[in-house]
Amino acid sequence: MTRLTTGLFLILFLLAFSFPATGQEGHGTPVTSGHSEGPFNPSKYIIEHVSNSHEWHLMTIRKRDGTEKGIAIPLPVILYYKPTGLHIFFSNRISHGQEYQGFKMGEGEFEGKIVALNSAGEPDTKNLLLDFSMTKMVIGMLAAAILGLWLFLALSRSYKKTGISYPKGIQGFLEPVILFIRDEVVIPNIGHKHYERFMPYLLSVFFFILINNLMGLIPFPPPFGANVTGNLALTMTLAFFTFIIVQFSGTKGYWKHIFATPGVPAWLLPLMVPVEVVGIFSKPIALMIRLFANITAGHIIVISLMALIFIFDSIWVSPVSIFFVIFMDCLELLVAFLQAYVFTFLSSLFISLALVEEHH
Repeated sequence: MTRLTTGLFLILFLLAFSFPATGQEGHGTPVTSGHSEGPFNPSKYIIEHVSNSHEWHLMTIRKRDGTEKGIAIPLPVILYYKPTGLHIFFSNRISHGQEYQGFKMGEGEFEGKIVALNSAGEPDTKNLLLDFSMTKMVIGMLAAAILGLWLFLALSRSYKKTGISYPKGIQGFLEPVILFIRDEVVIPNIGHKHYERFMPYLLSVFFFILINNLMGLIPFPPPFGANVTGNLALTMTLAFFTFIIVQFSGTKGYWKHIFATPGVPAWLLPLMVPVEVVGIFSKPIALMIRLFANITAGHIIVISLMALIFIFDSIWVSPVSIFFVIFMDCLELLVAFLQAYVFTFLSSLFISLALVEEHH
C-alpha cells in the first residue's frame, strides 16, 4: 500500500501541476526594476504575494536616490506556439514589458499571461498558444511532491528494514498520522469491506494538501511561501479526482437513489431527479471552494497584518502587528492540518455515499 500511495502521490502532482500555469497569475516585482518611491499600495502588495507569477520575488532594495530595485529569481518559460513550435527561455527575457522571440507579458485583458504578438505587434488570438511554464505555483507543488515522495520512500525502506515493530525515526512521525486517517476517517465512513481500495488515494490527497499548506506558511527561502493550495485551479483538480472516483465507484443503489429515489411518489420524481443531479456536482464544488477560500483567506490576513506597519508608517505599530502575525501563524498551523483533514474526510464521505448497497 505504501508503494501504491507513493505512486498516486506522484501522479496526483503530475496531473495537477500544469493547471496553475494559466490561472491566477501576477507580474510580481521585476527582476531588476528601478522606479520612484510612491505611496504604499496594500492591495497590490497582498495580491502579488497570493497570486501566481513567472518569477519568484525575493526582496526589494531601496537605493539612496529613492528608487527601488526588485530582486527575483526568473523561472523557466515553456511555450508551444503553433506557427513556430516550442520555445523555452527564462522569464527575465520578457520582464519590464520586453519582447523576446515574439512573446511578452500581456496587458489589460491579458494581464499576467504571456501572449504571442502578430505582425502588427498585437496579441495573437487566432493561433494556438499553450503555456507549460514552470511558474511559482508549479515550483511549489514540485517541491511538495518531492518532499512527499521522499517521506513515503523513507517510510517504505524503514518497514523493509525493521518490519512491523515499534515505530522509530520516520516511522514514529508518519505511522500515527496514517493510522489516524485509516481508523478515524476512512474506515468509519467507507467501512472495513472497501476501505483498502481508497486508502492510497485518500492518503495521497491528505499528505499532498498538508505538505503544501505547511510549506506555504514558511515565507523564505524558495520554494517555500507559495500559496499553492490557495490556487483555485489546484483545488479544482483535487476535487475533480474525488468526483471521478465517486462516479466510477457508484453502485446500482447509488444511481437508483439519484434517478429513481426509493419511497418517492412517481409524480415527484421529475422534481427530485434534477435536485439529485445538482447534488452530484455541488459536492466537488464545495470541496474546491472550501480549501481555496480558507487557505487564501489565511494568507491575506497574515499579509494584511504585516502591511499595517507600512500603511501607518510607524515603528510603534510593529509590536502590535508582529504579535497578531505570530498569533495568526499559529492559527494557520492548525488550519493547515484541519483543511487537509476536512478534504480527506469529505472525500471519504462522498465515496461512502456511492458505495451504498441496494436494500430489498
